[in-house]
Amino acid sequence: MDIHKILKQLPHRYPFLLVDRVLEIDKGKTIKALKNVTINEPFFEGHFPNRPVMPGVLMIEALAQAAALLAFDAMDSAPQDDMIYYFAGINAARFKRPVVPGDQLILQVELLRMKVGIFKFKASALVDGELAVEAEITCAVRKMV
Repeated sequence: MDIHKILKQLPHRYPFLLVDRVLEIDKGKTIKALKNVTINEPFFEGHFPNRPVMPGVLMIEALAQAAALLAFDAMDSAPQDDMIYYFAGINAARFKRPVVPGDQLILQVELLRMKVGIFKFKASALVDGELAVEAEITCAVRKMV
């Protein structure tokens, strides 16, 4: 899935769109996507000026965006204008190595459960085959009021 299809599936836009490409998707099971981390990312200006490091919360957000792509694919639907995809929980998050400009973050997400618009995922991101972050993510698709 290229960036054009991703933009149709996710409401996020620059600078908050954190998935550049989907490499593989196994319907209803797993997704493998990537985020190219460049020095041009706006967060590097302040995090940190002399030693740029991708914030952990943005690594988790990248995983959640990949999880959303997997969820919409599993439901055979695109997000509707009156629907929104929320975090419902983040558990067991562990950060194993810093992510710096020039890294390519490989996002791997497995759908564990899907029931009544609630999704539970096991997610991890790697750089050069080395684990950078892992977490269990729970998300919910809800109608906006």
